[in-house]
Amino acid sequence: MREKSLEISELAYVYPDGNQALYGVNLSISKGERVALLGPNGAGKTTLVLHLNGIIPTMQGKVRVAGELVDAKNAESIRSIRHKVGIVFQDPDDQLFMPTVGEDVAFGPYNAGLRGLELEKAVKDALELVGMSDFIDRPPHHLSFGQRRRVAVATVLVMKPAILVMDEPSSNLDPAARRELAEIITSLDITLLMVTHDLPFAHELCQRAVILSAGVVVADGQIGSVLSDSKLLEAHRLELPKGFTL
Repeated sequence: MREKSLEISELAYVYPDGNQALYGVNLSISKGERVALLGPNGAGKTTLVLHLNGIIPTMQGKVRVAGELVDAKNAESIRSIRHKVGIVFQDPDDQLFMPTVGEDVAFGPYNAGLRGLELEKAVKDALELVGMSDFIDRPPHHLSFGQRRRVAVATVLVMKPAILVMDEPSSNLDPAARRELAEIITSLDITLLMVTHDLPFAHELCQRAVILSAGVVVADGQIGSVLSDSKLLEAHRLELPKGFTL
C-alpha cells in the first residue's frame, strides 16, 4: 500500500448563508501522485481546497494530510498541517508582500524558527527548484507575472510540504511562461493536486483526473480516459480546445 498524502472522507460543508458547497466528498491521493481537480465554476473546488489546511474548518467528515487529522480547533495541529499543505493561489500577488524575492521565500521558514545558514540554504534551494536564483534580491513587483508565479511556488516549496496544491497555475501565462512552469512542475518530486480549467495543461502534468460538480465527485480515473469522455465533459461544462487530441 502506498503512503497517503491526502485522505478525505465524507466531507460536507454548508456556508452560513445556507448554500451547501460539498456533499460527502471522498478522495484519496497517494504519495507522489499528480491529480487534476476539474469542474465547472461553483462546483466546490475552492471550498474543498480551503479545508485542506483548516482555512475552512471541517463541519462534517474528515480530512487527513500525511496521516494527520486536520482539526481547526487545535492550534498546534493547524500549524503542523500548514507545513504539510502548500497552496499556491491563482494570483501570486496574494502571496508576495516582502521587499525582495529572497525575503518572501524566507518568510515561512523564518517564522517556523529557521535561522542563519540553514535559512539561507533553504531559500537558495527553493529558488533553484523554480529557476529564480538570480532574482533573489529583486523586488517581486519588478518581475513578470510568470516569474512572480514561480516565486510564489518557491515560497511554498521552501516549507517542504507533503502535498502541493495549485489553483489555476497556467492562468494569465504566455506560452513560454506556461511551458517553463510545466517543466518546473514536472521536475518536482512531490504530491500534486492541481485545480484547473486548462484541460491540456492537466493532461500534460497529471496522471489522474477528478471531476467535482455541484459538490459531488462525479468522475475519478486515469486522465486520458476522463478527458476522452466527451459526454461527461459536456455534462459538467468542461471543454477541450478545438483541434486538441489526446
